[in-house]
Amino acid sequence: MYTQMIFAAIFLGYTIGTGPVISYHYGAGNYKELRNMLKKSLLIMFTSGIAMLLLAWVLASPLSDFFVGYDAELLQMTKHALNIYAFSFVLYGINIFASSFFTALNNGGVSAIIAFLRTLVFQTLAVLFLPFLLGLEGIWWAITIAETLALVISCALLLGKKKKYHY
Repeated sequence: MYTQMIFAAIFLGYTIGTGPVISYHYGAGNYKELRNMLKKSLLIMFTSGIAMLLLAWVLASPLSDFFVGYDAELLQMTKHALNIYAFSFVLYGINIFASSFFTALNNGGVSAIIAFLRTLVFQTLAVLFLPFLLGLEGIWWAITIAETLALVISCALLLGKKKKYHY
């Protein structure tokens, strides 16, 4: 989780930084630029997610060693867990951006739906049920599965609200 916070900060920083720009273009009725911001941001989030996945794989050993290097068995388990957990980075940024995008459009309800489902509902359900299906591996896959479910909701809401917000 410590490692996840380092990677998450990059996504959060971007989405916090783009919020005012998105709000400005929406308020100004500049829908072409709003659409451009959405497309470019989704591409940036996806590409950054892939880069973070690869970076997490490359740095799994040193990062794990930094936090749990005192126990060889725990170190191996942590490296394995990080290699699986890293898949969530590919989707994490997109979901964070989708939630932030709706906040910037002054639709806190839709933003809250995405945030609530991805962080409470989907993660809780995944953590509770995946271990029954996959054993210990289920714990490591829980966040990625939760982010995948949240991505479905994020995409549905982005597509469903497209005409309303003209992006």
